[in-house]
Amino acid sequence: MGGPRAWPRGGRRPPRLGERGRALVVLVVSVFVAAGALVALPAARCEVLGIGCRRAPRVEAPAAEPTRSAARRLTPLEAATWGRYVALGDSYSSGEGAYGTPADLDPSNRCRRTSQAYYHDVVKEFRFAGGTAFWACAGATTATVLKGKSGEPPQTSRVGPETSLVTISVGGNDVGFSRVLAGCVVRLPWSRACKDQGPEIADRMAALRYSLTTVLDAITARAPRARVIVMGYPRIFSERSGARADNISIGDQQWLNARARELNEVIRQVVADRDRQIAATEGQGSVEFVDAYHAFSGHEVGTPEPYVNGLKVDLSALAAEPASFHPTRAGYQALARLFVQQIRTGPGRPLHQFR
Repeated sequence: MGGPRAWPRGGRRPPRLGERGRALVVLVVSVFVAAGALVALPAARCEVLGIGCRRAPRVEAPAAEPTRSAARRLTPLEAATWGRYVALGDSYSSGEGAYGTPADLDPSNRCRRTSQAYYHDVVKEFRFAGGTAFWACAGATTATVLKGKSGEPPQTSRVGPETSLVTISVGGNDVGFSRVLAGCVVRLPWSRACKDQGPEIADRMAALRYSLTTVLDAITARAPRARVIVMGYPRIFSERSGARADNISIGDQQWLNARARELNEVIRQVVADRDRQIAATEGQGSVEFVDAYHAFSGHEVGTPEPYVNGLKVDLSALAAEPASFHPTRAGYQALARLFVQQIRTGPGRPLHQFR
């Protein structure tokens, strides 16, 4: 048993493997083992040979929220017309003094809203996506805009988040301009009753700064995205000799026009202060002033084609009629043109409304 191994008859003795042969066998076996491992382990095959690699499914990043810088800023006209237009104010907004239909003078029309008011021309010029509403009331003051008048609720309650445009004129009745005019027209010869009203007017204008601010705060709080356009008052006397002005001297005409200019300046300053506050906090709305002082230039009381009525007296009652010193139809058309221009051009600063 321990002797030399016998090979089958006729068989050939297998060749002997030297060290090189054994090394070759080991190498071949190792290659096959490695290949088997690569077949079994895709990750190893991918890493070693660069084949069989599977890509992970691509995960889309969530869409980013649109940023204000990427959004398109609304134009002034778009900002005014995306919602509802509401017309507020006193007799210069209600249309007092210009009447086109029997309903304009109907006693049940206690706020004297007429078919000739500038509101109607503004509505014809633009399309408002949220519709329109007309709530101006003759005789309104800043107090009644806030509290209501003639059995109607506060005008400020007529606006809301859906309001995109508000037009308003207010302040003339706070200052008592109709009483001031009466003091200038109805007087004894050589009386200084007209200009003697100066100190009283100054006190009322000082109070108006606060009450008008309150009105604008109430409107902008209820309608934070609205453009609020506040109209000043036109000069109604020509200050030229030869122009008939209902017993009002040239000197008194000049004095009355100067008071109208002062009233407009108070309104302009209040409006500018309120709009600066909105802009500083990037509020979406605006408060804008329309300067109407020269709107009737060449068409004042007593001129051949006046845009404003002179004194109209009810002889039976010995009192001035409501139409006195209020615009004619042509006057309201002139005011409408100012509003239309302002609606198109905007407040003169970027609006913080985006699409």
